[in-house]
Amino acid sequence: MVRRPVAWVVAVVLFAEAFAVGALNWLLGEIVHRQQMSLAGLDPQVMSMSSKAGGVLFGLYFALCGLVALRVAVRGRRPSGLGRVLLVGAAVVHGLLGAVAWGLVGWKAFLFMVVVLGLIVLLLTTYDRQEGSAGGVPGDGPGGDTGDGRKRDAPAGEIPPAPVTPPAESGTS
Repeated sequence: MVRRPVAWVVAVVLFAEAFAVGALNWLLGEIVHRQQMSLAGLDPQVMSMSSKAGGVLFGLYFALCGLVALRVAVRGRRPSGLGRVLLVGAAVVHGLLGAVAWGLVGWKAFLFMVVVLGLIVLLLTTYDRQEGSAGGVPGDGPGGDTGDGRKRDAPAGEIPPAPVTPPAESGTS
């Protein structure tokens, strides 16, 4: 069941981060609500609800990314489609948050964001396209023929070179 530990680690980190982000924003919303804080004349109730809603949305987003990483860990195949888009988005978010964290929070928060960014990128890049597939079918093996004469790693527009045959030898010596 444990094929690559990277996916398991990413799933656990994203689930923990989803809970932490949701809980932190919820706590900040409660603080704003109980102290009736206002920023530039904004309604404290609106600020409290928007902080809570943002925490819930980001928490659900990171939890969904954690589910994608968990699915990758269980299946042993790289993410595709919407799951890949979600993980790429999470990587971008961690890169941006890391840049902001360096200036506002400090180097420890920056380091955490960069580590999570690195884990997500590692998850996205370490799994092969057709890992674990059976041979015999065109396009299944790594570096194999795609069925149209091209090798798997050849660009789509590239035409494979014609096979070179040695000239026929003549019978005279």
